[in-house]
Amino acid sequence: MILDEAVTRVADRFVRAEPRRTVGQFVEGLLSGVERKTCWSLAERAGHDDPQAMQRLLRTAVWDADSVRDDVRAWLIEQLGHPDAVLACDETGFLKKGLSSVGVQRQYTGTAGRIENSQVGVFLAYIAPHGRAMIDRRLYLPETTWCQQPDRLTAAGVPDQVGFATKPALARQMIAAALDAGVPFGWVTGDEVYGADPGLRADLEHRGIGYVLAVGCDRRVDVNDGRTLIRVDDLADRIPSREWQQHSCGPGAKGPREYLWAWITTATSPGEHRCLLIRRNRSTGELAFYLCWSPRPAPLHTLVTVAGSRWSIEELFQTGKGQVGLDHYQVRGWTGWHRHITLAMLALAVLTILAARQPDTDPEIIPLTVAEIRHLFNAFVLAVTLPPEHILHWSVWRRTSQARARRSHYQRRQAK
Repeated sequence: MILDEAVTRVADRFVRAEPRRTVGQFVEGLLSGVERKTCWSLAERAGHDDPQAMQRLLRTAVWDADSVRDDVRAWLIEQLGHPDAVLACDETGFLKKGLSSVGVQRQYTGTAGRIENSQVGVFLAYIAPHGRAMIDRRLYLPETTWCQQPDRLTAAGVPDQVGFATKPALARQMIAAALDAGVPFGWVTGDEVYGADPGLRADLEHRGIGYVLAVGCDRRVDVNDGRTLIRVDDLADRIPSREWQQHSCGPGAKGPREYLWAWITTATSPGEHRCLLIRRNRSTGELAFYLCWSPRPAPLHTLVTVAGSRWSIEELFQTGKGQVGLDHYQVRGWTGWHRHITLAMLALAVLTILAARQPDTDPEIIPLTVAEIRHLFNAFVLAVTLPPEHILHWSVWRRTSQARARRSHYQRRQAK
């Protein structure tokens, strides 16, 4: 069974039998129909009397989350690897209460669409013809509120060697790790946060990796063989109507995502080709701009496809949070965050690989989606029936723990 295959891939990272057994139960729980995938609910589903084994797995058990991450990445590449694959980098927010969770502060997050108390994780997705999956993650630590407060870092268990890094710098670390691990891909894409970073673009050019990176409308580019420096939005106004071409940048929920596209060569020399790619919404006229570079000439439809693949990582965030509890953790420290996120990536890899392995289906129906696979997986493989006494035991355990927490909370308020 694929779940056994997944656990076998990472089993050698767990020296002791207890965490090795618990990690399989944890991943199975993430894939299950349990509504809220916390250590409490996963322990109840696994038949444990309390959540201690699940909590130890995330907090104190001896295992390296980065090594497990490497195993997950290797497994996915074995199944999905393709030389023309795209790496997409993006961040997502995890809404939190309080000030103790590592990396938390009031900051903008697209999860809420506004400034909220949250953590932010930067992720790297692998997008290939046969599937897409998350292959790496980094927790963003704000500079002032965290990296300049050593006591706070120590309390959260942040390793001494970890310092401040911008989100593009974290993406650069993950891309370099993928290259060093031999991950096959031909392109990198990202939104304006990453397109605006000259270091990221320079790294990719040095490594010979093509990119299609979004930039803001105020970005200036050289045209006319470097003789003219012009804002990209001013340049878009000068493009004749006949130069705009309609292309789909990939399938959407309501059909192909079709836009009008134009491209302008900004520099060409032996071994490198640069251009500005412009997308125009056919209905609203809204524009989006991309800096493109490649070691070899690339046709317009290839650049459009790479630009459109960025949406895949946003869809992966939705799938990860909605299907395998990517954001359901209740840990506060550095170690716990990385362990939960990594195991959620492993659970998501199970669904991704199952989707990639499915045979061709009747053209009258769409292929099995990750959500539908998880539904069937729960119906035929993961369904469990818990005895009534076990359910009652957990009801008592939860209410006892909640009463203890409430008394402690009241005592702290009275002491103020």
